[in-house]
Amino acid sequence: MKHTFILLLGTLLSLQGQAQNQNKQMQFRNTIPVEATDSHATIIEKAAHVVPTPNQLAALQNEFIAFIHFGPNSFTRLEWGNGKEDPTVFDLKELDTDQWCEAMKAAGMKMVILTVKHHDGFVLWQSRYTKHGIMSTGFRNGKGDILKDLSASCRKYGLKLGVYLSPADLYHIENPEGLYGNLSKYTKRTIPREVPGRPFANKTRFEFVVDDYNEYFLNQLFEILTEYGPIHEVWFDGAHPKRKSGQTYNYPAWKKLIKALAPDAVIFGREDVRWCGNEAGGTRSTEWNVVPYQANPDTMSNFADMTDKDLGSREQLYKAKYLHYQQAETNTSIREGWFYRDDTHQKVRSTDDVFDIYERAVGGNSTFLLNIPPNRDGKFSPTDVAVLKETGQRIRETYGTDLFRQAKGPKELLDQNADTYVTVDKDGAGIVISTPQPVTLNRLVIQEAIATNGERVEKHAVDAWIEGGWKEIAHATNIGYKRILRFPDVTTDKIRVRILESRLTPAICTISAHHYKARPPRLSAQRSIDGLVTIEPMAQEFGWKAHGENIAENLNAGFKIYYTTDGTEPSAGATEYKAPFQMGNSELKAVAILNGEKGATLQERFGLIKKGWKPAGKTSDYIAIDLGSEQTISGFAYTPKKEGGKGTVGGTIRTSDDGKSWKEAESFEFGNLVNDPSKRYHHFKKAVKARYVKIEAAEIAAGTEETAIAEIDLF
Repeated sequence: MKHTFILLLGTLLSLQGQAQNQNKQMQFRNTIPVEATDSHATIIEKAAHVVPTPNQLAALQNEFIAFIHFGPNSFTRLEWGNGKEDPTVFDLKELDTDQWCEAMKAAGMKMVILTVKHHDGFVLWQSRYTKHGIMSTGFRNGKGDILKDLSASCRKYGLKLGVYLSPADLYHIENPEGLYGNLSKYTKRTIPREVPGRPFANKTRFEFVVDDYNEYFLNQLFEILTEYGPIHEVWFDGAHPKRKSGQTYNYPAWKKLIKALAPDAVIFGREDVRWCGNEAGGTRSTEWNVVPYQANPDTMSNFADMTDKDLGSREQLYKAKYLHYQQAETNTSIREGWFYRDDTHQKVRSTDDVFDIYERAVGGNSTFLLNIPPNRDGKFSPTDVAVLKETGQRIRETYGTDLFRQAKGPKELLDQNADTYVTVDKDGAGIVISTPQPVTLNRLVIQEAIATNGERVEKHAVDAWIEGGWKEIAHATNIGYKRILRFPDVTTDKIRVRILESRLTPAICTISAHHYKARPPRLSAQRSIDGLVTIEPMAQEFGWKAHGENIAENLNAGFKIYYTTDGTEPSAGATEYKAPFQMGNSELKAVAILNGEKGATLQERFGLIKKGWKPAGKTSDYIAIDLGSEQTISGFAYTPKKEGGKGTVGGTIRTSDDGKSWKEAESFEFGNLVNDPSKRYHHFKKAVKARYVKIEAAEIAAGTEETAIAEIDLF
């Protein structure tokens, strides 16, 4: 452990004597037990000594990584398969994993995780232990291997490789001869099981006492980890679309195999890496990676999803029996849903949106995991590629230049070396960094030396020297691996960082300053029940003090908004938005333009005007609507309730002329609405005419007994 003492403005930034003595007594560890006799002060002292493993630290340093969801759902256009699909539905003709890696590299990503087996049980590699996969398709005459292709492309482009292997397996659940939940006995089994004609080059062998399905799972893990590596992350989803016969997972055996065959890998969904609690790219304003456990995570088998708003505050730590370092991964998809459907209706996140999540996730003590689903041609769609390249360019433009590169201050903070740091007394004068000439900045990056000193900062503030005095420009809570502070433009030659609250004495290893170029704002649109549309800048959720100013207006002053309602792309030649306007059943596209630069296009489908609609019946599993007159309907949009964990996953749309006699119009299926309660669209294969519409739930998210609908639109 390295301690550096800096004399700065007459203030010695040093460890308090008491804390220094404590450090000598207490070891830094990945997991520290809490004793029943521990005081609150002792628990916090222990929390300050919890550190990431080398593998976890390397995973944090990846910062921005990719997810690839690819499989039968890409061709059936569903989010959830059922395990009964004929493998030939995966009608892949060509594959270009080099194109994937080139786009991911351009985005600034450092690793990609491929869904080699989703919940449907379909595998994307040449497994010895099943025929339900790529080997039973026409792709390369059954000899294709997507994992092999991607592994080669990763080596070519310098990307790390991870795998998503679903513990759930609907093929083995639904197949009468399936192994999942077959009530087989636990017996001693050798992993891998030898298969005639398919020997392994790796001669390592394991013996585990397991049942049939765990043996199957271990055999497949062995294949992946020995023939496609090196593997840097193994991603275990916690989803259970369907259970059978009380099947349990022998995680200790899985873990032993992974640690032996992929020593550099972290395990997602267990003790190494956890999710942020949603699938929408949402981030906690305070994300502690030192979290409480009620059992030893090193020996546990069942790991709960950590979805609480508060995971690591002092109040939570006081309840712990173990304190453990488990970092967050902020995951979402670049497209609406995890699998590719089409380039016509499926919405794609804008560069503004992706970059915002990047700053919140990476700058909020987590890793950003962005899903990019390949299309049915085995490539990333051009729209997705454009967003990835623009995001990477924006990251490089903003964070590729450090405005403090010629600054004066503690050299340990300015050398971009995480192994050097200064310790900062929260009662001291703070850290001051000065530049030879005034600089204009709106981003500040701060990092703690978590590998050697743990997570300690609980609150901090940043001041700028303006007009002869210090003025606070931003404040936030914890720092951890990295905190990105965002604020309106400030021009100054001196910045001060103050630690307001901490767990023992923090160690700061990096401070850098950056400037994000002002761009036209992202837009949002709302329509009243009478059909009046309002367009305005999307509210910015910076979460930090900004002098009481309107951040959106300050960042984007002088822009104009232009829109169309006929599906064409808006430009400066389109209608300028000046006041709310009337709009019926059509598609709105709008763009903000600032200094000749176009922002991201807002695309919002508005349906039938709802004035005159009346309820026509409601139960726990359906809602019926009287439209007031006969209407032509070509689809619907469904917005689930954002709170409460309820929402329809799938169901049927029925229509009626009299509200009594109903006929089926369409069936629909959405993805996981509980973890991502965003607006979803279903487009009819053929338009229908009706006065009454009934939306009937066949499956409700999270197994709840009733659905909760925030809004329904018909178009």
